[in-house]
Amino acid sequence: MAPFSFFPDPALEDGEVALRLQETAASAPELGGVPVYRFAIVRRADGRTVGRCELRVGFSETLYYAGNIGYSVDKPERGHGYAKRACLLLLQLARRHRMPQVVITCRPDNAPSRRICESLGARLRGIVPLPADHPLYRDGDREECRYVLTFDEYR
Repeated sequence: MAPFSFFPDPALEDGEVALRLQETAASAPELGGVPVYRFAIVRRADGRTVGRCELRVGFSETLYYAGNIGYSVDKPERGHGYAKRACLLLLQLARRHRMPQVVITCRPDNAPSRRICESLGARLRGIVPLPADHPLYRDGDREECRYVLTFDEYR
């Protein structure tokens, strides 16, 4: 994947986690052609990778359902706040891109992800049915909670 013009610091980090850039794409076709950053979530205490996350810059019909931010934490590492910390770091990058808002989606039955979205200050805009041709539908999902976090200074 080719890098695009705005390249973040090699590692975005806070006191507990670092996001290590794995790859970038100037135009990810599977996401409606938007640029994407893909990171490993690394625990700073021991350098162990505990999950993955990505920021999808811009908007497309696919992102209406898939969101601008995606994350997953390895099962044994869940419950330690790594996903929320990664999202907070991704929000900093989204602001650097002057995105007016970010969309985060999750399955309605994913209570931990719903709590993360709400703790970030995102507002539930609805539970939306997935179109049959969407990749998430093909993976077995039928609807997604659609959360939106707006950056007021870019309105």
